[in-house]
Amino acid sequence: MMNRNVFIVLFVLILILVGGSVSSATITLESLVPKKDLPEGWSLIHGLQIYTKKTLFERINGQAELFFKYGYQKSVFAIYQNEKNEKNQIEADIYDMGNVLQAFGIFSRFRNEGRPGGFGLDSYLEDHSALFYKGKYFVMLYAAESNPDLLKNFATSIALRITDFSPPPKELGYFPKNDLKPGSIQYFSEGLLGHQFLKRGFQGSYIEKVEVKAKAEEKVKPGDKESKLFLAIYKNSQEAEKALKIYQDDLLKKGKVFSESLIQFGARALKGEDPYQGKVIVLHKGYYLLGAVGFEKEEEGENRLREFTKNIK
Repeated sequence: MMNRNVFIVLFVLILILVGGSVSSATITLESLVPKKDLPEGWSLIHGLQIYTKKTLFERINGQAELFFKYGYQKSVFAIYQNEKNEKNQIEADIYDMGNVLQAFGIFSRFRNEGRPGGFGLDSYLEDHSALFYKGKYFVMLYAAESNPDLLKNFATSIALRITDFSPPPKELGYFPKNDLKPGSIQYFSEGLLGHQFLKRGFQGSYIEKVEVKAKAEEKVKPGDKESKLFLAIYKNSQEAEKALKIYQDDLLKKGKVFSESLIQFGARALKGEDPYQGKVIVLHKGYYLLGAVGFEKEEEGENRLREFTKNIK
């Protein structure tokens, strides 16, 4: 009786494992490309062309290295054509970037501003192109002729086929929303803010109102200036603390380090001025370095950083 029960349990486990393998095997890059039920008058004329790390340069020679830095695995390329006008085409590239963080990262490097299209976890839509990321996938669509509605149709169709429901990177929720420039948060796989010692992390731009003098009238008028909040990520607290010391040495060598007390931010904080980034406040929290750079008003920079710090759990 015991042997029979063991056999049944093993048999059920095998069915589950085999079924799971078959199910996951059907989720391929090729299956994400729309082939039927296309918009009226459109057909798939080229593809599906698969690219790997060895062959990606054949598709995007000048940008392949950037994709590699964000964990590129493989991609598929296809071309759609309008049946009434052979020059009216849409190119589609679907990239497997390995995980949702890397997919967001490459998406953030191609998005120019906040123009969401309403598909994927986040998207960018304009007259000739549509970009989005969902799960571990990054998708680019390019139309030879201006047609944002059609691009949205294709993008939505692809997004619905993606069954990776990974949430967006948690760090996106740390950035304060007030005065955040839409579409400005980016993830860098290395060299955050142009500093190799900051390694990988996020940055977001904020619009700061400043007083400027108009040359002709010599009157003071409000203007806009961009400042940044950044979040550098390290393996552990010790590595983050070491990076803060390197940052301090770098400022001493190239810019300025101020001696004002930063008690409100804790003992492990740094205030100074960078010749390229402007005013800087940096502090260490856990395995992060977070900071504000390029702000005009110190009070505003400190307030943004204080709110930023509170958001990081």
